Amino acid sequence: MSFHPFYLSVTELSYNPVEKKLQISCKLFTDDIENTIRKSSKSYVDLLNPNNKSNSEKLLIDYIQKHLTIRSDDKPIPYRFLGYEKEEEAIWCYFESEEIQTPKKLDINNSLLYEYLPEQFNIVHVNVSGNRQSSKVNNPESKLSFRL
Repeated sequence: MSFHPFYLSVTELSYNPVEKKLQISCKLFTDDIENTIRKSSKSYVDLLNPNNKSNSEKLLIDYIQKHLTIRSDDKPIPYRFLGYEKEEEAIWCYFESEEIQTPKKLDINNSLLYEYLPEQFNIVHVNVSGNRQSSKVNNPESKLSFRL
């Protein structure tokens, strides 16, 4: 069990108008995401010192894509994994969408770490065309909507 003064994730979504892609990054405490994946998949995962990096990445990707869904203008936005990196006791995971039109509305369902940590809350920042908005959801709430 992790011992942090609080349990949170930070997700940032930025629309890149040149590439016409939604760039997504998620910051999670490493021990929290590892313990959650271990519990949900019943598989051992060590993201910082993986024995099998491709398997660890697959478990991470599957978990995040199941618990972070994005809709732009009422259409689901699939996204692909680019990689992750360590930052102190957390990791940043990076994703991007295929090409999409500039979003006017983003609906996000973010339930990252909820099944493992009842005290979990998730912060989401959205930046589209210079319009930056932020919101927060507390477990069990998971739905956020941004009009841009």
